[in-house]
Amino acid sequence: MQCLNFTGRYFNFAGEIHERRRNMLVKNTKVLLLTGDFTEDYEIMVPFQTLLTFGVAADAVTPGKRAGEFIKTAVHDFEGDQSYTEKPGHRFLLNAAFDSCSAADYDGLYLTGGRCPEYLRLNPKVLALVREFLGQGKPVAAICHGIQILTAAGVVRGRRLTAYPAIQPEVEAAGGTYLAAESDQVICDGNLITAPAWPAHPAILRAFLKAMGVSEFLC
Repeated sequence: MQCLNFTGRYFNFAGEIHERRRNMLVKNTKVLLLTGDFTEDYEIMVPFQTLLTFGVAADAVTPGKRAGEFIKTAVHDFEGDQSYTEKPGHRFLLNAAFDSCSAADYDGLYLTGGRCPEYLRLNPKVLALVREFLGQGKPVAAICHGIQILTAAGVVRGRRLTAYPAIQPEVEAAGGTYLAAESDQVICDGNLITAPAWPAHPAILRAFLKAMGVSEFLC
């Protein structure tokens, strides 16, 4: 396919993109997304599909379910009440099994938000996996309530991070420094990447991809 560029000259758009994509995929980047029933709909759908768009292999898992099973998601929104509303979202298909996951097999870990962190943080294997990723110096991204898993894992002491505002007491109780970021902002502290809510998807995903060296298309 040819496209007209701003100088009026035609260039081989498809060929150029194919070559850049081929170079990017040499690394074979692979990400583990840790999620569960009633995660926020956007907070699993958007990162999963974005990673695939950039040629990154993405395994979505939750304890107690296998590849080929679904989780239910929830849609959270603000409609003038004292807190967010919660409504049924899409079903999301898992494509890997939690029990076979090891940090050694992945380049990064992504923790979704919504309701699932409330119970995932009670699972010792989940907490051990988070510590394993951070201990190996691999990028770990968490959004919204996903930070509850980080605080339960004891990995935020001495680190700067953000979260959904209601999680601030947990961050501080766990020894972290809570930063009140805007809803579309991301906070990076070394290999720990956090954002307060789904409006920050562009920022957190850009930072996460760059941390893994997948920056071919990023400005």
